[in-house]
Amino acid sequence: MSKKTSRRRRDSVTKETIQRKEQFKYQLLLQGAAVGVLVGIVVGMFRFALQKAEEIRNLYIAAAAHSVLLTVCGILILLFCTAVVVFCLKREPLCSGSGIPQVKGELRGHINANWLQVILAKFLGGVAAIGGGLSLGREGPSIQLGAMVGKGFSRLTNRLRTEEKLLMSCGAGAGLAAAFSAPLAGVVFVLEEMHKNFSKEVLLSTMAAAVCADCIVSSIFGLSPVFHFEEILQIPLSRYWMVALLGILLGAFGVFYNRTISFMQDFYGKLKPIWMKAAVPLVMVVALAFLWPEMLGSGHHLVGEAASGLFSLKVLAAILVVKFLFSGFSFGTGAPGGIFLPLLVLGSISGGLFTEVLSPLLGFEESYISNFVILGMAGYFSAIVRAPITGIILISEMTGSLNNLLGLSLVSLMAYLTAELMKGQPVYDQLLNRMLEGGISKKPKRSNKVLIESEVYLGSQVAGRSLAEISLPAGCLVVSILRDEKEFVPNGSTVLESGDKLILLCDEAFAAELEDKLDQMCKSVSI
Repeated sequence: MSKKTSRRRRDSVTKETIQRKEQFKYQLLLQGAAVGVLVGIVVGMFRFALQKAEEIRNLYIAAAAHSVLLTVCGILILLFCTAVVVFCLKREPLCSGSGIPQVKGELRGHINANWLQVILAKFLGGVAAIGGGLSLGREGPSIQLGAMVGKGFSRLTNRLRTEEKLLMSCGAGAGLAAAFSAPLAGVVFVLEEMHKNFSKEVLLSTMAAAVCADCIVSSIFGLSPVFHFEEILQIPLSRYWMVALLGILLGAFGVFYNRTISFMQDFYGKLKPIWMKAAVPLVMVVALAFLWPEMLGSGHHLVGEAASGLFSLKVLAAILVVKFLFSGFSFGTGAPGGIFLPLLVLGSISGGLFTEVLSPLLGFEESYISNFVILGMAGYFSAIVRAPITGIILISEMTGSLNNLLGLSLVSLMAYLTAELMKGQPVYDQLLNRMLEGGISKKPKRSNKVLIESEVYLGSQVAGRSLAEISLPAGCLVVSILRDEKEFVPNGSTVLESGDKLILLCDEAFAAELEDKLDQMCKSVSI
């Protein structure tokens, strides 16, 4: 092929990319809704399978307590579940763990997963791992399943790479919405955690996807919130210093949790034969099935029980220690499963324990224990994930109450600031970096052109400077700027202003490098 022909083909691809981006603005809502329906079906089936697996596990444990034969059969079933998990991990390594770091890596151009293979492996492996009793959650797998459904929709309908990322974002938000019946949290999670910026296109399309997915799962599981509380009172303003103190404690506890997760992964990394990695959680599941079966699985039922004041101080402390260790050992294996639900359970138990310790000392009514259980979930989430807005909205939707918005905001803020001051790394960034360093990533092979958007933040390096003064990676071109809802084509003398939205064109192979550069130049405030 001659250089002239090659240049014409690249120009054609570039023109098609820009034209379809313009047309896609108007198609995005409908396509996001279509992705949401598909995600609702897939995640709804996943939730249903997990629910039935948990019911069967509980019934079987109760029956096996009186039968040696059933006990032996139960161990064989656990061995089968372990074999399924190991097979899924060997067949598709990108199905491991939460799945959220993999989605973030794909959106940033570090990974190119086989969408169908990941869906099948994540679904089967997740049901086997969580249904088998590991302390893992359904939300991470649901987000990855949703993102892969969005990617599959894009590939089957022949979308461009730029469109594909938007549809994957729609699927990820719809996945969280379907997992917890929390559509607003799904939207905010995509903006705050996945993209770390605000985009009108992402907002509207993800909202359409999240609402449609939630409608599908609500028709299966009903409209009741995930966590049901009998009565939620208002905490007196005179006691808000306790809310701030709880946030500080949870911030430190969250940093410790993230470091524990890293330690557990290092521990399992030293166990070379894969059967040894599987043996550790298997032994723990068998032991807990005999000694304390309530600790198996995600433990979401513990939230309501803690809020009702059923547990004494000693029992709450024991639950916190056992659940913390079991969750760490479960997630460290790399088995398909998330940490959202386990960390929310740990946060709720921490809030309950905090109330039980201080109430007798301060003469504070224990009737407010449900408030601190709710606050504990939000604060712990904010410290670990470092997405406070998502945590506030998620907990509000999961509890079906807005009575604690001020308290949720304060505890999330204090937990976030404490974790930041302690230099703790957000858990999903930590997991993504480890995954990329471990060589699991699969770089995109296609050489398509992609459009990347970036907003210029107030006080950033590029604000007030011309395009000619900015050093961008080779092969990248600023094709347009959106300023005050008006779009224009810039030149080298165009001076960037805070609030500008840059639209850049580059080869897919350079997308990850460009996004990292834009984060540094456009979104980091320089002093």
